[in-house]
Amino acid sequence: MPNDFNQQVIEEFRANNGVVGGMFEGGRLLLLTTTGARTGRRHTAPVGYLPDGERVLVIASAGGAPRHPAWFHNLRAHPRVTVEAGAFTYEADAVVLDGAERDAAWARAVESDPGWAAYQEKTARTIPVVALVPVPGPPNLGARGMGDGLKAVHDGFRHELGIIRTELAQAGPRLGAQLRVNCLTMCAGLGDHHMGEDAMLFPGVAARHPELAGTLARLGREHERVRDLVTEIQALVASEDTDPAALLPEFDRLAAELEAHLDYEEEQLVPLLNAMG
Repeated sequence: MPNDFNQQVIEEFRANNGVVGGMFEGGRLLLLTTTGARTGRRHTAPVGYLPDGERVLVIASAGGAPRHPAWFHNLRAHPRVTVEAGAFTYEADAVVLDGAERDAAWARAVESDPGWAAYQEKTARTIPVVALVPVPGPPNLGARGMGDGLKAVHDGFRHELGIIRTELAQAGPRLGAQLRVNCLTMCAGLGDHHMGEDAMLFPGVAARHPELAGTLARLGREHERVRDLVTEIQALVASEDTDPAALLPEFDRLAAELEAHLDYEEEQLVPLLNAMG
């Protein structure tokens, strides 16, 4: 991709909390910043990714070009990278997968998108798969109010809900391995987000705004309801016998109730959190 095209994508990504149109619309995209292997300068590139639990996978396809992309050479020389993923920016360690682990990840990728196999057919090199493992510590939400940060996190969940719904609708008669990972990763992230709100955000708001006791109680009940729906989704995804057509209406039910919850939470808390600083 020409550098000017990359720069346009980077600017759109940063202006819209990770949402990009055009050829990337409806896909998973992150910004990967590496340190130049020869120059030591920082370079940022838009890269597609696959969820993989607490880490993400990126594939150094370069569209099937004969050589690895520059960012791959950079991270091999300097594995510590910066990842921008929607609302979050975090440091990560890049681990190039090999052997059976690489082959299993590649097989999942190809099953979910045959385009990866088409890239491999165009080149004699083995296309690398790289895991980006977050460095322990809180992510950076950037210079924004607490409320705007919460909204940006919620928008990330909305974006992922839309992607997974499309993947389920387009799936064949069985759930692919990567689609299972996508669903389970989103469910785990949602659970972590709500636990953080229950343990830290809501008590902090309650201490400063006791008049919101009823609102916070409702939000807590909604968290319990969402948790029950997530548990049902996780059970369906874990079963080898689940038909995507049977999972889709259950996923839609979760999405509808979750989005209503997110909307209400933002209506009640975003202005207040921004005022709190």
